Amino acid sequence: MDIFTALQTAVSGLKAQSYAIDNISGNIANSQTTGYKRIETSFVDLLAEQTPKHEVAGTVLAQSQLTNSLQGNIASSTVATNMAVNGDGFFTVQAKTGDANGQAAFSGTPVYTRRGDFAPDKDGFLVNGAGSYLQGQNYDAVTGQVSSSGPIKIANQTLAAKPTTTITYGANLPATPATTNASKAGGSALYTPEDANGLPDTSALVTATDGTATANKQVSAGNAPAFVNSSIAGPSLTGYTTTGAPVQVTTRWAKIQDAKLADATTTPATAAQPAIWNLFYAADSSADQTKSAWTNAGSGFTFDSSGQLIQPSGGDATITDMTVNGTNLGSINIAFDKTTLTQYAAASGAVTTNALTQDGYAAGTLNSVSVGTDGSIMGAFSNGSSVKLASVGIARFINPDGLKPLSNGTYAQTLDSGVPLAGLDGSTIVGASVESSNTDIASEFSKMIVTQQAYSANTKVMSTAQTMMSDLLNIIR
Repeated sequence: MDIFTALQTAVSGLKAQSYAIDNISGNIANSQTTGYKRIETSFVDLLAEQTPKHEVAGTVLAQSQLTNSLQGNIASSTVATNMAVNGDGFFTVQAKTGDANGQAAFSGTPVYTRRGDFAPDKDGFLVNGAGSYLQGQNYDAVTGQVSSSGPIKIANQTLAAKPTTTITYGANLPATPATTNASKAGGSALYTPEDANGLPDTSALVTATDGTATANKQVSAGNAPAFVNSSIAGPSLTGYTTTGAPVQVTTRWAKIQDAKLADATTTPATAAQPAIWNLFYAADSSADQTKSAWTNAGSGFTFDSSGQLIQPSGGDATITDMTVNGTNLGSINIAFDKTTLTQYAAASGAVTTNALTQDGYAAGTLNSVSVGTDGSIMGAFSNGSSVKLASVGIARFINPDGLKPLSNGTYAQTLDSGVPLAGLDGSTIVGASVESSNTDIASEFSKMIVTQQAYSANTKVMSTAQTMMSDLLNIIR
């Protein structure tokens, strides 16, 4: 290597260190930028001559090295729609290109970012502080199905009323109810309604043991006191009409037959019989229970001697045209199974309710939103319903450091990064939080000192080479 080559090498060193200080300054400048990933500088030596015994360092090449795979600190925020990726993955975003006919238009080209300070714009679209719009799937609040894919929109939504169609119920009915008269046969409390003349009236009962539904059998208001005294309280809940009007549904259980084992010693032999229960609901929930008519749910609930449910065998029963306070709720399905509806001995002699929900609700407006760990955006409505509104679009890359950096904290796919892979795959989304820059100020200052020293050393090489050239020219003089 001659003196002129040494000068060229020193110049390449100055350029490389200048490139490094450029990256350092950018890292420091973006130390408070949400989701920013610092850029490291790597140096590559280029040999001028490469013979086994004559290898001379020619120049140096500085290259950027991304740190997209390095997680930044996750900090809490007060904005519910802010979110951070904990682990691998990027938010899929697009740029807004304008508004056409009152509708927002987007670029259609997805890019990727870790900047998750998303908040609704004037149209309800989620946009981060750099102007990138979050992509994903929007869900219909009523059906729970995907309504569209693209920019996520969280606007001031109204959830339409939904009528009650299904009541999910689980309970244990006591083998010996405590509040009614004991039967002659099994010590169980049985109910036999009477008519106005005090004679037995079985028209309100469903005794079929095959689960056959019989609609609209009813205990009259006149027989209500005897009915209440010979039955036990069932579940009470609020149902909803098609318009969202609440209707209080009050129920009672009446046992009308004891279970008996088969007895072959009698003449003739006695066949086994199941225990039979009937479920009734108050026709007038606003009146005292002893003054309201009670409508039979329409099914005979039968249990064997071990307390296991026999009928209805299909796991549910249908109340046809449930009418309370003069309001028809329509046909209501009561969902249960052999494991959730049983008849075991209970010291209290009362019904033990284990599960009681219904699927209806009144109309509601959106009160707040939250982001789940799986990227689901849930909406809490004024009627108490929590509904999935959207799902965040997440992309992963085999080599995230191979992405091409763009402005506004976004990255573009390259051949080195590989194709985007959808889904979190073990990563999680942290709601009401943002990911901070992964720049360490102390580390950047340390690198700055080292870079400055290297830059000064290269200038010293240049001044030394200049002195040597001057000395060489002085020989000629």
